[in-house]
Amino acid sequence: MSDIAPQKPAHIREFTPRSIAVGLLVAVIIGASYPYVVLKFGIGPNISVVSAFFGFLALGVFSRNYNRWENNVVQTAGTSAGQIAFLCWLLAAFDILAAEPGSGFNVHLTRLQIWLWLSTAGILGVFLAVPLRKHFIDDEKLPFPDGIAAGETLIMLDSRGPQARKSTITMVGSLFISGIIFFATQARWIIEVIAVRVNTWSPTVGLGFAISLLNVGSGMIIGLRITASMFLGAIIAWVVAPDWLLTHGYIGAHAKRTEILLTVMWPGIAVLIAGGITTLALRWRSLVSTFRSLSGSGTISGDLPLRWVGIGGAIAATALIAIQASFFGTPVWQSVIAILLAAPLGLVALRVLGETNWGPISTMANLTQAVFGVIAPGSLNASMVSSGVTGAVAAESEGIMQDYKVGSMIGSTPRILTYMQLIAVPVGALALAFAYPLLRDTYGIIGEGAQLSSPVSARWVGFAKIVTQQLSGPGALSPEAVMRLTWMKSSFAVGALIGVLLTLLEQKKSWRKFVPSPTGMGIGVLIPISAVSVMFLGAAVDKVWEVRNAESHRRYSIATASGFIAGEAIVAVIIPILVTLGLMRL
Repeated sequence: MSDIAPQKPAHIREFTPRSIAVGLLVAVIIGASYPYVVLKFGIGPNISVVSAFFGFLALGVFSRNYNRWENNVVQTAGTSAGQIAFLCWLLAAFDILAAEPGSGFNVHLTRLQIWLWLSTAGILGVFLAVPLRKHFIDDEKLPFPDGIAAGETLIMLDSRGPQARKSTITMVGSLFISGIIFFATQARWIIEVIAVRVNTWSPTVGLGFAISLLNVGSGMIIGLRITASMFLGAIIAWVVAPDWLLTHGYIGAHAKRTEILLTVMWPGIAVLIAGGITTLALRWRSLVSTFRSLSGSGTISGDLPLRWVGIGGAIAATALIAIQASFFGTPVWQSVIAILLAAPLGLVALRVLGETNWGPISTMANLTQAVFGVIAPGSLNASMVSSGVTGAVAAESEGIMQDYKVGSMIGSTPRILTYMQLIAVPVGALALAFAYPLLRDTYGIIGEGAQLSSPVSARWVGFAKIVTQQLSGPGALSPEAVMRLTWMKSSFAVGALIGVLLTLLEQKKSWRKFVPSPTGMGIGVLIPISAVSVMFLGAAVDKVWEVRNAESHRRYSIATASGFIAGEAIVAVIIPILVTLGLMRL
């Protein structure tokens, strides 16, 4: 992509009545349909691309002379609703924990409460992300691969000329192939994962390859250095470390993936956080410049003025504190700490997403759970609700940053995208408030017969119980708990030191390509190694392509990668519809 920022023609209007109306319509559709995907598969595909296609179809119904800038407003609304709808795993976790005998957790939210709580938390996330657009998008130029895929989709749908047609054919072809392969794997027509066991003591550990062109496309855009760092982190955590952890008694001989993850995650999280915060500290001048540019009217950068951001954020935070006190009985001090934690953890999450295309929402929420396990020992309510705030804020911050990435590709006005996000958040929350209870009651989430297992929710509940039991006071700690707590503290400290050291080393440009990325290594520990290996493979193939034919790589690499991402994302949304209609069985 060119470093020259594109310009929107002066006569073009992007925030039009039809773009707003269609955007809200797409927000309702995404907000209502996305929860099934998340609860069924445990992941959320790139909703930005899906929203762009929905916008293309819906705008075409209203008019034939719409443009890519209006469609960007529509996809922004869909992305906002999708990020809120992603939090269905949070609501499922509440229900799973409340159903456990003796848990003492008794939170049952009404539709109105769901809407108010998630709306205020999501709006706060938007306001917290606004000042960072210039830093992450304009200054550092982080890739945000899902955003690039959405931007390429918008350009493809609104392109003219011979080269545009060739790029379109390339993208549509890769989109079709990706979609067909993903559909085949979900229909169980072919084996989904080809596993190569490296450690034989546990069937859950080893090197694997997931059949996913979405991961291939993500790796092509992320690049070889970051994906190699991810692969290195994954190898250390899932191939090397388990033997050592088993030998020293930190995990059992028949440990499952969740138990291993709850052990190896601490150094991984520490590397992410230490690396992210160190990078921001080293670039404080850039951050100061960003805030100065927003302190005025914001007309130069096109961003929302900092004064508006401050007022809006303060109102949203105050409302969130009041809502949590009323709905959950959460003390004010706990809500304040949760919001204060959400800000720096949101910064880290944005950097991780920008570099690796993997949003660590649940991981950041897990860290908040650990903090509240110490400051509010034994309180499941504090662990669940407060970490939910972190998750909601991080989710919406990640969504708007991807929209800003799309906007930077086509010349949209950032302030307009912010307006649409703020409008769409409550719409998406309302759609989720009605869709989640319907899905829960129809398909079931709890028990052996449940069709929607929500693996993210199960892990979150398990982690909440661990931290509340093991960090509930000196008298309550068993020898096993003391050992686990010691591991958590020491491994976190070591991971933090590694994160700081790698960040300092990569500042020297001549060393950078040889130094592992702390962001890549950290996230490589936390996501399935089968996904990481394929992302690394995609980046390696893309690098070979660039070396052998730089011109064709320049013209078609991003289009190909975007098609790979878009195809799987679109089919991932279509499949639940087919299942609901009885046309497909999983």
